Amino acid sequence: MLKLTYTDNGFHLEYIAETLENWVTNRVLLALRSGMNLGIEPSTAAFLLPYDIPYLSQLKKLADGENQEVLELSYCDQEAIEVTLEGTWITGNPESEEGIFVTVLSDRAEVFLYQIWKESYFGAYAINE
Repeated sequence: MLKLTYTDNGFHLEYIAETLENWVTNRVLLALRSGMNLGIEPSTAAFLLPYDIPYLSQLKKLADGENQEVLELSYCDQEAIEVTLEGTWITGNPESEEGIFVTVLSDRAEVFLYQIWKESYFGAYAINE
């Protein structure tokens, strides 16, 4: 499962080796026990990757092999490629742009996408090292 956390400062992507159902169930139980509001709805999320990332051709192949409705790549300009994902949006305030987005892809796609994001975010390309 991939988890994208959106805050007022940006977003953070995580790979979580847990089923979506277990993770959401635990999140709902936490909200119930703590008296927090919780909104859950199907949604899409997107983030940018640099166009010049290594492994772009591998990412394209991966996107072509995944369900096209779940993972889509779009070229923004000469500097960025947009990754769009289908999944579930979870927030404590439905009017807020802050929240958590979770999605399920194949294990291979999740790990690969996480690695590419991490390396582009931290500026070090070392997937095969």
